[in-house]
Amino acid sequence: MTTPGPAAYRPFGVRLREAMATHGPLCAGVDPHRGLVESWGLAYDLSGLERFAMTCVEAFAGDVASVKPQSAFFEVFGARGVAVLERAVDAFTEAGTIVILDAKRGDIGSTMDAYAEAFLGKDAPSPADAVTVSPYLGYGSLRPAIDLAGHTGRGVFVLALTSNPEGPSVQHAQRDGISVARAIVEGAAADNAEAASRGEMGHVGLVVGATIGSALADLGIDLAASAAPILAPGLGAQGATPADLRAVFGAALPQVLPNASRSILATGPDVSALRAAAREESERLAEMLAS
Repeated sequence: MTTPGPAAYRPFGVRLREAMATHGPLCAGVDPHRGLVESWGLAYDLSGLERFAMTCVEAFAGDVASVKPQSAFFEVFGARGVAVLERAVDAFTEAGTIVILDAKRGDIGSTMDAYAEAFLGKDAPSPADAVTVSPYLGYGSLRPAIDLAGHTGRGVFVLALTSNPEGPSVQHAQRDGISVARAIVEGAAADNAEAASRGEMGHVGLVVGATIGSALADLGIDLAASAAPILAPGLGAQGATPADLRAVFGAALPQVLPNASRSILATGPDVSALRAAAREESERLAEMLAS
């Protein structure tokens, strides 16, 4: 279990819960891949990337609970693309919008230490509020990121059950009758136990696809008991509906942060249209939770 961070750092789970209560549970994607950038009438170059990213900032900052920039779509432009990402992260942060950087880092030893400091450290350049991480070198390999996030009031979202067709071959695999996915969720629950005792969400979140069907029940996984924020990709263009969220997540639904990207970004590049689409989705999801 992690040691609580300095008093100056408010716990990530607390901050995220407040943002969800204020704006609704939507996590809006910021995914400047070639098809979307060009559909906005922009050139797929550094200038187009910057225009895309800052339009998203103008549309979403201060208006949604959280955003999820996909790091790869910035990294493809090299150091100058990463600079655009940092500028966007800084702008969202200044507006009080939770930033979950989708970087899916995972390694061992000093390399994982370095990744943790790069994204979560107190001296990290343009740090996000949380970062996605991959546990497939073992959940314990993520310890540097998990512990550092706890100390700095930030979070991690650990891949647990993803919607891609290749995922089950690893995530459903069992050892001593326990699936890999269940072991990951139980690891997150142990790290979130202190927050759970206070009735809060913890700083170790999970990535669970909204289109996984009955996998949670099939694998005997209790997400509600994990006290984990749950990032749920798949809403909108990938086919998941609010009804699917209720069916998949059940008692854990209040912890779920549904992520929608293409279905909202397709309304761009008009800032008002983007903002309206995000607000409509947020309100729809909030109403579902309230019911």
